[in-house]
Amino acid sequence: MSSTAPFLYTAAQLFAWISGKPDFILLDVRNEKEFANWYVEGPSLFPYINIPYFNFMEDLQESIGMIPAGQKIRIVCAKEGSAKYVAEQLTSSGFADVGYLQGGIVAWGNVLAPRLVSPPEAPYSLYQMIRPGKAACSHLLISGKEAMVFDPSRNVDFYIRFAEEKGARIIRTFETHRQADYISGSIRMAEKTGAAIMVKKEDFLGADFVFTAVEDGDVVSFSQSGPRVKAIHTPGHTMGSTSYPIDDKYLISGDTIFINTAGRPDLGGKSEEWSRYLYLTLTLKIRDLGDEVLVLPGHYSSWDEANSDGIFMDTLGDLRQKNVAFHLPTEHKFADFIKANLRPQPGIYATIRRVNGGWLQVDEAEADVMDLGKNECGASNYGKIGVSAEKNREGD
Repeated sequence: MSSTAPFLYTAAQLFAWISGKPDFILLDVRNEKEFANWYVEGPSLFPYINIPYFNFMEDLQESIGMIPAGQKIRIVCAKEGSAKYVAEQLTSSGFADVGYLQGGIVAWGNVLAPRLVSPPEAPYSLYQMIRPGKAACSHLLISGKEAMVFDPSRNVDFYIRFAEEKGARIIRTFETHRQADYISGSIRMAEKTGAAIMVKKEDFLGADFVFTAVEDGDVVSFSQSGPRVKAIHTPGHTMGSTSYPIDDKYLISGDTIFINTAGRPDLGGKSEEWSRYLYLTLTLKIRDLGDEVLVLPGHYSSWDEANSDGIFMDTLGDLRQKNVAFHLPTEHKFADFIKANLRPQPGIYATIRRVNGGWLQVDEAEADVMDLGKNECGASNYGKIGVSAEKNREGD
């Protein structure tokens, strides 16, 4: 039986395909537990099946028989090797269009997809860097030949290369807070570019790297005019959480405000105390920001939250109307809501916080494992607040 050899495809290609109208079946050959914990998600629905690799090893023909014949097949596994093996078996059995993911699910976890937020005619360019494997968003601001990045992931080469392609170099990297759900790229970014690391010191006391402290109300500028970047201390998710209005038009909100909810305040082990700070942030610290300000969150829970351009962004006015966190009238009711809508934080978060403070160094393989999986950074038991729990089963 003639067949075409299987081919490699990249995580970026996979995201582009599932952002359109995918015409293939995605076959995930990881074990059932790994698949249930974390899987590929994108803006569109597509046929997605799970047949573990060991099933193919135990009964090849039965496993192949579970895959619809005559279809295009794209395969995902943990590291690439298992997917390649299954791809070869499928092509030997007559499947004509079979690909397997280069680098496996780790590559999917690190891929970044840029979206231009600012109008093309604006004097600066603001990009949202969507990380679909983490349901996370970082942001890159370019003005002239300089760039600033907010909450970068470990894939720092992507930001550097992207800025260079736009004729800019990265001069500052901002952390809206000390991340718990993923390893930050700011330390590596500073090592590679000389960029200053900008943080609120409450989250980085004793940090084992050089940083520049920002204070509430500070304004950071580009060397040649450009948009103003202001720091607003917005404690609650962490005590050092800081949001950044850009040009009085956009608000980089980190993990303080999401599209449907607010960040979880229990990561420091002080849920009740920090709930009060978060409540005051939402009702006091940002009340003078206009309804027209566009909020750019650090995470999302579902692709339903993206706008028609595939960007996770909404006006503060709309969020004040629809985000449940803005509709709790007292700090006690807010604290009750938070308490009722938290799942246990993953155990690895404590270790990730140590890495992001510079106190613990891990090699790439360890970092890849620590970084896997969707975030758990918000009050997100959506079944309790009127949003489908199934659609948002991995919310942040």
